[in-house]
Amino acid sequence: MDIVRTVAALRAAVSGWKAEGLRVALTPTMGALHAGHLSLVEIGLREADRVAATLFVNPTQFGAGEDLAAYPRDEAADAAMLAGAGCGLLYAPDAGEMYPPGFATQVRVTGLTDVLCGAARPGHFDGVAQVVTKYLNQAQADVAIFGEKDWQQLAVIRRLAADLDIPTRILGAPIVREADGLAMSSRNRYLSAAERAAAPALCAAIRRAATRIAAGATPAEACGEAARALTEAGFPPPDYVEARDAASLAAIDGFDPARPARVFAAARLGRARLIDNVEIA
Repeated sequence: MDIVRTVAALRAAVSGWKAEGLRVALTPTMGALHAGHLSLVEIGLREADRVAATLFVNPTQFGAGEDLAAYPRDEAADAAMLAGAGCGLLYAPDAGEMYPPGFATQVRVTGLTDVLCGAARPGHFDGVAQVVTKYLNQAQADVAIFGEKDWQQLAVIRRLAADLDIPTRILGAPIVREADGLAMSSRNRYLSAAERAAAPALCAAIRRAATRIAAGATPAEACGEAARALTEAGFPPPDYVEARDAASLAAIDGFDPARPARVFAAARLGRARLIDNVEIA
């Protein structure tokens, strides 16, 4: 697997593949890889002939007081995992390559970013939209794959790609979970042993809420029960537990089988902020 650090080198590699008639998939990451990330590469290899991954801890999506400095970084280990999974190229730019002197452009998606993590982390999705737009333009891949664990992020990226006429197809990848249900995340490594034992309560709570809503409970009732279950399991009061339309992220007032919806949650446990979502069906 080749490692490149400039836009020019990335474009040269992708252009070379396309000149051979090969389809290219892109899997953006911030490193600290786990099996969930490798599933993106696996899907990419099913959708295309070659996979390029990115590795860049993007500073513009971290807010004041968040874990930018502490975010785990181990490029050598990440590169070895990607190579073992069949990734053909790693694009690992530095901040100067991504945001050179004089950089002054923002990308903002409105509406979808006003709720859930957008409300809890002001400005976060502006940074996500900015860096992902750059990746899509830099690589010009046929398909880009993003994990469904951050469903809101996926919705934002789909919106910006449609609105900006970016031809790369945006594909969601199913959440990869530990055996006890905890969604895999780079930030799970922040959890102490006791916190790790409590963490699966997040998935269990929103699964119960989704089941209750599908059976006729109101979203307010079911999500309120889920929030109380989390505090009983040792979590502080969660940032949110909410049932929303899967596409628009609008709040729902009941279950409609013809209208896909999900239960979303974000909660802190020690140093880790955990997010998760499940389908209501």
